[in-house]
Amino acid sequence: MESTGRNTKIDRNRPQSTGQVVSARSAEAASRAYGAQDATAASPARATGDVATIAGLFEAELTPKVRQALDMLMSEVQRMREELSQARHRISYLEKLADEDTLVPVANRRAFVREMSRMVAYAGRYGAHTSVLYFDVNGFKQINDQHGHAVGDAALQHVAMLLAENIRESDIVGRLGGDEFDVILAQADSEAANEKATSLSLSVSFGAYSFSGGEDAGEAL
Repeated sequence: MESTGRNTKIDRNRPQSTGQVVSARSAEAASRAYGAQDATAASPARATGDVATIAGLFEAELTPKVRQALDMLMSEVQRMREELSQARHRISYLEKLADEDTLVPVANRRAFVREMSRMVAYAGRYGAHTSVLYFDVNGFKQINDQHGHAVGDAALQHVAMLLAENIRESDIVGRLGGDEFDVILAQADSEAANEKATSLSLSVSFGAYSFSGGEDAGEAL
């Protein structure tokens, strides 16, 4: 296990990220829109004749009452399909909301600790080296005091976006609170972790912690 710390500077020549961060309210609105779209795009109801054929009846044999009953049945089936589709979208949205930070589009502390526990278990089972990077935004309190919380939030969103854009798909970015961000680097030792941290053009203080299994995720954080 190794722990290191140092400071890096912002590269002012680096183009600013143009990505937009979706807030919880925007995500909720999008979730409702997706549910409505999916309900509209749900499978169309079968024609009465098609249902009768599936049931082993010929359309010519259908009495008005039977036809009316089949129409009502198909309408009910269609309504249930739409409700099921909306429920699936809602569940997907809630699962994302439970794991995502409320300000920036990265994992929250609960989700990050869960994923780190999995990585610790994986490292212990297969002897794979895994590292965690810790980042603290330099001068964050001064940014809030001098420029307001809106600017501070924008700074956090920028840091989160840069971290997310510069990691592999197997790595995980999380915000543990305030101005602290953590990154799980799968299959990376302390040397690789420090190289990754110094390659980022961020005005942050950072530390690296490497493990190979047996550690407690909560204590490591």
